[in-house]
Amino acid sequence: MALLDVKNLGISFGGLRAVDKFEIKIEKGQLYGLIGPNGAGKTTVFNLLTGVYKPDDGKIELDGKNITGAKTIDINKAGIARTFQNIRLFKELSVLDNVKVGLHNQYHYSTIEGILRLPNYFKVEKQMNEKAMELLKVFDLDKEADFLASNLPYGKQRKLEIARALATNPKLLLLDEPAAGMNPNETKELMDTIRFVRDNFDMTILLIEHDMKLVSGICEELTVLNFGQVLAHGKTADVLNDPEVIKAYLGE
Repeated sequence: MALLDVKNLGISFGGLRAVDKFEIKIEKGQLYGLIGPNGAGKTTVFNLLTGVYKPDDGKIELDGKNITGAKTIDINKAGIARTFQNIRLFKELSVLDNVKVGLHNQYHYSTIEGILRLPNYFKVEKQMNEKAMELLKVFDLDKEADFLASNLPYGKQRKLEIARALATNPKLLLLDEPAAGMNPNETKELMDTIRFVRDNFDMTILLIEHDMKLVSGICEELTVLNFGQVLAHGKTADVLNDPEVIKAYLGE
């Protein structure tokens, strides 16, 4: 059974069909790419998968569970986490506290315990701090744990957003153009990080990306969107050599 199974997904905005009959099937442990020209509907698909938009039609199943039209928080609890094309960190919080935000669906203490600082509050906070630091070490951010998120360099802000998403303990991680704005060295480091996350966190990853070097270097399979419809899908090398895909990217 596929981890993610999407069938006939569609949505319209003001009469315009933004996504139409979109289908994708991703197996557990895959590193899968979703590519296409600007305006093809890629981020709209992510928004449909994460409950930002409710589809007009179609079905989304995660690990055999129907999550079609569910609220974002319930989809996250079911096992989907994401990053965004435009970084969305809590910039007024520390690096450590940003990751701890992602842990709150796993660690709990009551409001009274928090207000009165009862023993369970300190116990849970200690557990969360330890877990958050473990994640920060993976991304080489542990030395900046007390920094404000807004004071991190751009590339490290990207890494922090991924670390926060992982803190929710997802089954499927959606990365929306994670290499956007990065220089070549940062992109190479990001590729290594994504591979590490897949291999060491037993993670399934779906990413949107325009950097074809990154896509060809880490994605095992691709789906190509154009004008909201699937243009091609299959093994990465086959898709990138498909004349229709080349034509869509070159605009011929």
